[in-house]
Amino acid sequence: MLTVFGSTALDTIRTPARTLQDALGGAAVYAGISASFFVDAGLVAVVGGDFPRRHRRTLAEYLDLRGLSTGNGRTFRYDGKYDETLSTRRTLKTELNVLEGFRPVVPEEYRDSRFVYLANNDPVQNVSILEQFDRVKFSMCDTIDFWISTKREAVRKMIRSVDAVVINDEEAKLLTKEHNLVRCAKKMMKWGATYVIIKKGEHGSLMFYDDVIFHSPGFSLGDVVDPTGAGDSFAGAMIGKLAAGGSASLSSVKKAVVQGNVMGSFAVEGYGLSRLLRLKKRDIAARMRAYEKMARF
Repeated sequence: MLTVFGSTALDTIRTPARTLQDALGGAAVYAGISASFFVDAGLVAVVGGDFPRRHRRTLAEYLDLRGLSTGNGRTFRYDGKYDETLSTRRTLKTELNVLEGFRPVVPEEYRDSRFVYLANNDPVQNVSILEQFDRVKFSMCDTIDFWISTKREAVRKMIRSVDAVVINDEEAKLLTKEHNLVRCAKKMMKWGATYVIIKKGEHGSLMFYDDVIFHSPGFSLGDVVDPTGAGDSFAGAMIGKLAAGGSASLSSVKKAVVQGNVMGSFAVEGYGLSRLLRLKKRDIAARMRAYEKMARF
């Protein structure tokens, strides 16, 4: 089993073509739903009393919710706006609400999870929750500029605590204070991460392990409508694929990274979670075959 910990949110996403308000979102939601196509996944997160029942029903279709708590107060909210090219998103408002001060408790049924994903979330909480698992084989974390700017040392400690870190290119530079992605990765490996995966949006990703650099191109698309959750879908698919195979070898991680790129490509084809919620396993298999043809030379 895979356990996913992180934020469950009500998102307001503004694109040039459309605005979504109070949409189901959050890093752990995208990652967990993406992972669920490969492995059974349990969600550890918190929502407020205002969390809609329809969103809870959606989550229950994909994830085990014994780790989902309901706190006193409002659900975590995020409000962001994309530019005309959909390549830059500006954060308009972040309201932590019940997420602030949340003390997560891992259900007994999850404690023997061999694979754990710490989605974008408070790095202090991420470190503390790892201690509640009995026999983790592979753990992975993500982070964003908000936590890097407010809790940089805690982010560094989190990276020391996990096997792999997934991070986008701009945030890798912000965190490490380096301008070259190879130097960014090497610095994070010095901090303790065995694997560093740097997401580069439509350009795919770079995976670093020791002296190995593995480049996985993005899946070429002609119609991108909403990039929200693409990186989280990437990470969820990656660790979901690893958990399904039970291996964290270099070759397994390479294959999982490719799977992450493919799942991220689905996420951007619909507004919010809409494309992932319509996805079938046969769609994933077909796109993997198309990806292999595209990448082979």
